[in-house]
Amino acid sequence: MTRLTRTRNRNLNGLQNEIDRVFDRFFPSSDESEENTSPQAVWRPRMDLIETEDAYRLHLDMPGINTDDLTISYKDNELIVSGERESSRTDENEEFVRVERSFGHFRRAFTLPQTVDADNIEAAHDNGVLTIRVPKTEAARPRQIEIR
Repeated sequence: MTRLTRTRNRNLNGLQNEIDRVFDRFFPSSDESEENTSPQAVWRPRMDLIETEDAYRLHLDMPGINTDDLTISYKDNELIVSGERESSRTDENEEFVRVERSFGHFRRAFTLPQTVDADNIEAAHDNGVLTIRVPKTEAARPRQIEIR
């Protein structure tokens, strides 16, 4: 018999996941209605979004995920990161006592402004962190106005 112990943090994470699922149901991304939809997301990697004068940078925690298991796409101002993390297997004479890590399919969608340079989006995966750099167009960057 597998025993799972609930902690306060785990309850808050579950609540956050449920709120995310409710919002995804009412405000689906544009590609969910297409025929080639991916399986429903089971978990969501944590993410930081940084804006600089010339680009947006996203950092997503992806420990234990190979680059081959990740898909990044951009269409109609929406950046979509999806993939899957396989669960650990135990031997026949072992059983999990506690499970806190999330496994299965994930999907994150980000609506970006029209001022991004979609042709020059770059991604790198290093030490379990996926970094995506989305440059801004030249027109969207701040510029210094000369006073005459």
